[in-house]
Amino acid sequence: MNDLALARSRTWATVDLDAIAHNVGAIRSRLHASTAFMAVVKADAYGHGAVEVSRAAIDAGAGWLGVATADEAFELRAAGLRAPLLVLGPVPDALIRAAVDADCILTIADESFVSALHRQAGARARVHLKVDTGMTRLGVAPEAVDSLLRAIDPARVTVEGVFTHLACADEPDPAMTRGQLAAFDASARIVRARWPHVLQHAAGSAGALGVPDAALDMVRIGIALYGVAPAPHLTDVPLRPAMILSSSVARVRRVARGTPVSYGATYRARRDTTVVTVPVGYADGYPRALSGIGEMTIEGRRVPIAGRVCMDYTMLDVGDAVVREGDVVTVFGGDLPAAIVASSAGTIAYELFCRVGRRVPRIYLRDGRPVAIGVAAGSRTHAVAAPAATLSDPRGRR
Repeated sequence: MNDLALARSRTWATVDLDAIAHNVGAIRSRLHASTAFMAVVKADAYGHGAVEVSRAAIDAGAGWLGVATADEAFELRAAGLRAPLLVLGPVPDALIRAAVDADCILTIADESFVSALHRQAGARARVHLKVDTGMTRLGVAPEAVDSLLRAIDPARVTVEGVFTHLACADEPDPAMTRGQLAAFDASARIVRARWPHVLQHAAGSAGALGVPDAALDMVRIGIALYGVAPAPHLTDVPLRPAMILSSSVARVRRVARGTPVSYGATYRARRDTTVVTVPVGYADGYPRALSGIGEMTIEGRRVPIAGRVCMDYTMLDVGDAVVREGDVVTVFGGDLPAAIVASSAGTIAYELFCRVGRRVPRIYLRDGRPVAIGVAAGSRTHAVAAPAATLSDPRGRR
């Protein structure tokens, strides 16, 4: 069995790198030419694979990369990515020097981190200052910006940027976003008085697409990079979803009316029917909350989940449809949009993507053909050469 067939022998995710490139271009077309584009690839690029997505985004015109942790930054640097890289979250004292040595730009969110930088950085640290204008998560309060700046030793630390995070940019009512931008502008003026050339940024996907005034010097694009609109009213940009999570039928069984299915026998066949077993479960990131209410698709036909989602398997009631072992099942993506599946589970597409587990291989596509195979969370990818005919079915069937 070749690498591609092995990757697709159970459950797999395809990630269309052309879709990533398309989304960068579609979003850039809405921005001023001088506005920098940060591809937010934290959480292993929302489960899509940070290294491959970062390369595709940079090749398509993204100038910056954004991650949440130092370890995420180290992975990208180890893979040879040299683009400006901002660590958006706190970095432990013990990793500060390594992060600075790896040419990472760090975030100052409180005065205690300034002291840690002075002690640990070694070389001059490059930083962005985060201001909390209403998210109440991380960042220095606007009234404390001046005193924090006074604590910075410019011989050891260079402030290259200032940013905030918009809490309600995905809401149709822009009132809170306007208030945050006003508070941020006041704080940024204080920073610019000491560091005149700082890069100012506030907008994520929702802000960039829905609040043009929020674009400033740079935008930080997360969910839209992966092809999902950040809000129902922000769908005018032609995004292309990048991920499809697929599986294959492992077992087909014809059962009589009343036959119980899965744990707790919460589902009983309402008539004579066919139940198929699909090797994807909550250990792969598929929400258990979809037990008895979710759907998957086989050959474009939606079929309901029968009973509870298990750790490794989910059963489907396909009625009288003709289904064979090895037939491809779409878990989400493609003809079953991730946003719809997430909504059924009471969550959002962000979480659905991030939950796709380590044991699910990612198959990276360009021009519809596989170019690399990898798994999430830091494992290496490797190139593949496989005919397009192997894309639809692990056994070569279409």
